[in-house]
Amino acid sequence: MEFGFVLPTASRGSKEVDLVIIGGGPAGLSAGIYATRSGLNAIIVDKGNAGGLAEEAPYVENYLGFKGIKGEDLVKEFKEHALDYLEISERNEVKDIVIEDDRYVVKAERGEYRAKGIIFATGTTHKKLNVPGEDELLGKGVSYCVTCDGYFFRGKKVAVIGGGNSGAIAAIYLRDIGVEPVVLEYMPKFMCEKAYEKIIKKREIPYYTNVQVTEIRGNQKVEKVVYKDRSSGEVKELDVDGVFIYVGLIPISDLAKKIGVATDNKGYIKVDLSMRTNVPRVYAAGDVTGYAGQIIIAAGQGAMAALSAYEDIMLQ
Repeated sequence: MEFGFVLPTASRGSKEVDLVIIGGGPAGLSAGIYATRSGLNAIIVDKGNAGGLAEEAPYVENYLGFKGIKGEDLVKEFKEHALDYLEISERNEVKDIVIEDDRYVVKAERGEYRAKGIIFATGTTHKKLNVPGEDELLGKGVSYCVTCDGYFFRGKKVAVIGGGNSGAIAAIYLRDIGVEPVVLEYMPKFMCEKAYEKIIKKREIPYYTNVQVTEIRGNQKVEKVVYKDRSSGEVKELDVDGVFIYVGLIPISDLAKKIGVATDNKGYIKVDLSMRTNVPRVYAAGDVTGYAGQIIIAAGQGAMAALSAYEDIMLQ
């Protein structure tokens, strides 16, 4: 079979397929390639544009073969590769899944897919701080994506809430594009990798530890961040023009739960080493499984899930 053509990214009507892959991030795209190469008739369905949160990464410096690449550029490579093999139905949110006659009926906005198996590669979404002002000032200085909104704050001061890897990378990116970032970290120490800690110190980016943000203030736009020193209890204010929130992620697993897929107490889908869930011919891969949150791991899990699906669907 020859590949090299580009398939359309929209799907309509009803289709019979071997495998529906829900989610088009690195895990889903990798799964699509491996599933098709194994001989499965598969489709990727994504509620937005394929790429997932990896597309928001300012820099990716630890993906094998790329010493440094923007997240959006890496995801573009993934997507173009996957399109050589199978259809990616974008902006086509899955609304429901039911089981009929030993088939999974995946009901999306633009059609239904009757499948023998499903891979959940639904990923995660940004966790909220749940403090006063966060919702009210969303889009008015509050953001969860520096690559989306960082440019608007060039020459201005912003708070990056959360000093793990994502927050550290965000702060470094902001400094590089001419923004003045200040990192506010809840824990009493640096929570990012040593490589990022060294860059933050070298660039002299303020990194406050052991602080808890309690409020975001502003009239029509962000003006201040209120935080408490967790050691002294002293409440302080920081004048800023924007706030970027990186305090963790929440798994998108409600659809999986609906058909009986087991999750842990945080909502992450439970899988074995072959990416099988407790439900027959249902698999999960990527960040929704709660593993390391690394692109390379997600891609590897997607490949494993597809190979397991091949074994269960084609070889049984």
